[in-house]
Amino acid sequence: MKYLSALLFLVLLVCSTTAYAGSTQTNVSGSNTAIEGGYTGGATTYESGSSSSSTTNNTSNSDIRSAPPSAGAPSYNSMTQDVCAVGASAGLQTFGVGISGGKHFIDKNCERLKLARILNDFGMKVAAVAILCQDERVFESMIQAGTPCPIDGKIGKDALALWNKYDHERPDYKIYVKRMTEREKIQKRIEKEQAKFEKKKIEKSKNKNKKVEWKNPK
Repeated sequence: MKYLSALLFLVLLVCSTTAYAGSTQTNVSGSNTAIEGGYTGGATTYESGSSSSSTTNNTSNSDIRSAPPSAGAPSYNSMTQDVCAVGASAGLQTFGVGISGGKHFIDKNCERLKLARILNDFGMKVAAVAILCQDERVFESMIQAGTPCPIDGKIGKDALALWNKYDHERPDYKIYVKRMTEREKIQKRIEKEQAKFEKKKIEKSKNKNKKVEWKNPK
C-alpha cells in the first residue's frame, strides 16, 4: 500500500503541466498593455560601454517678398474749354507707406491770349497789344520792330522814351540788362581797337612828314 501511494504520486508529477494565467495586465503611467499567451517581455541590453544616440534636426526658413500695391494718383480735369488750367498729379508707393497728390496750375500765356482776343473783339486794340506785351518775347519783338509797347497811355516814340527812363519796368528786364552789359563790353573793345588804330595812324603820319636834314661833309 505504501509503494502504491508513492507510484501514484510520481505519475501525477510527470503528467502534470505548469499552469499560467490566461491574461496578465500591467497599467503604468496611464498606458494599458496586455500580454497574453504566456509571452515574456524584456528590455534590450547593450554591451557595457556602448551607447545608442539618435538626433533629428529640422530647420525651415521662409522669405516671402511681394510687390507693393501701386499708389493711384488723382486725376485733374478742366471742366470747360475756356479754362486755362492744367492738372498735374503724382504718386509714390513703398512697402510701408503710399503717398499721392495733385494740383492745378494756371497757364498765364493762355490767359493773355484769351484776354487779348476779347479786348480786340471789343475794339480795344491798344489794350489788346498792351496785355500781349506782358510777355517778354512779345515786348522784345515790338522793340525790335520799332513799335514799342504802350506805357502810361503813351505810344510810339513817347512810349520808347518812358521805357528807356524806367527800364526796370520792362518785362524782359533781366535779358535787357544782360544784353546791354554784353554790348558795353563789345563797345569798349571796339573803342580800344580804334584808339590803337588812330595812334598808329598818327605815328605813321609824323614819320612821313618828318624832314630830312643834310649836313655838309667835312
